[in-house]
Amino acid sequence: MSHAPVTVVGIGADGWPGLAPVSREALRDAEVLIGGPRQLDLLPAECAGERVAWPSPLRPAVPGLLAAHTGRRVCVLASGDPMFFGIGRTLVDVLGDATGLRVLPHPSSASYACARLGWPLDDTEVLSLVGRPLAALTAALHHGRRLLLLSSGADTPAEVAALLADRGYGPSRMTVLEQLGGARERHVEGTADGWRQPPGDALNVIAVECLRAPGAPRLPLTPGLPDESFEHDGQLTKRHVRAVTLAALAPAPGELLWDVGGGSGSIGIEWMRAHRSCRAVTVERDAVRAGRIARNAEALGVPALRVVTGAAPAALAGLPVPAAVFIGGGLTAPGLLTACWDALPEGGRIVANTVTLESEALLGEWHRRHGGELTRLAVARAVPVGGFTGWRQAMPVTQWAAVKRSPGVGGAGPVLP
Repeated sequence: MSHAPVTVVGIGADGWPGLAPVSREALRDAEVLIGGPRQLDLLPAECAGERVAWPSPLRPAVPGLLAAHTGRRVCVLASGDPMFFGIGRTLVDVLGDATGLRVLPHPSSASYACARLGWPLDDTEVLSLVGRPLAALTAALHHGRRLLLLSSGADTPAEVAALLADRGYGPSRMTVLEQLGGARERHVEGTADGWRQPPGDALNVIAVECLRAPGAPRLPLTPGLPDESFEHDGQLTKRHVRAVTLAALAPAPGELLWDVGGGSGSIGIEWMRAHRSCRAVTVERDAVRAGRIARNAEALGVPALRVVTGAAPAALAGLPVPAAVFIGGGLTAPGLLTACWDALPEGGRIVANTVTLESEALLGEWHRRHGGELTRLAVARAVPVGGFTGWRQAMPVTQWAAVKRSPGVGGAGPVLP
């Protein structure tokens, strides 16, 4: 599908007066003007092109809308910087690349907000809550950090305040900046646990200075969250073994994990917490545990974790290709290891843990055939013994970790990041 070049013009709350001359020229010259109703209303009559409002849902309609105006001069309106959580990314995806796209950015709401607050933008984390679950904010909560949240509407500030208070960040300072750059710009301040402000303007950005309440849980970035962070029924990869397992899986941005035999979902959840673009699918045959995994993912800030309820290997059919696979249970199920190994691409990683002799023997055979590393992990904890203290040994865990290589290319080898 070919298109005449599409121009994307960023526009702010200041409307036409705030646009650069080159942006005004593009809008005057356009035969078709596409945007949200609010954006289109900001244009004067001298922009005489046909005005087309985006339908809802937007993304599925983009290819057809562009195709309907092939050969015409199309100008798409965007809020602020089109390539910063904006329509620009969607258009690049639809067009296949950026060669048919001309982007004329305006200062983003994040730039305006940091200018008003005196915050360095490069040291401020920006998250969009537009069309995204609010629970994803949890993973970004760290004492002393500054966040800018792109709001989805007038009710978002109160929803953010409630989540902060629920997650132990009630003392956090919040500033809601409305209509940034426009004549009706307004700032509202308060703390999350004391937020009583009524809904204001729908066009707002929320600035948060994260302050953890005394005694609230501290959730670090490194793998190995405290076991009590997870709701579980005992089916949980314990903290120290989990940390070693995540190190062997070696998550990297954008990669997909299969977590087979999810239990409480701890491996998939910590994989996704490693980077906001990491993805995971957890496969769990028990419906009660599958529900528990979803609740854990929501509570720990990775609600996008996909939970598949079913028994592997059958439940693996049709899943997207993984960069890594973790098997935490069901190793002796016929065909499971083979199905996971075959699903991996060249360079994909596999890690399997077990505490049983039968599964250990199976991992020994796969280690003999495919190489990698076979490790025994033993953890002991100090516990009271009468009036003294002694060691209580947990069941040792046997772990096999390997990288898939083509036959004759140096074997499977150890897992490397």
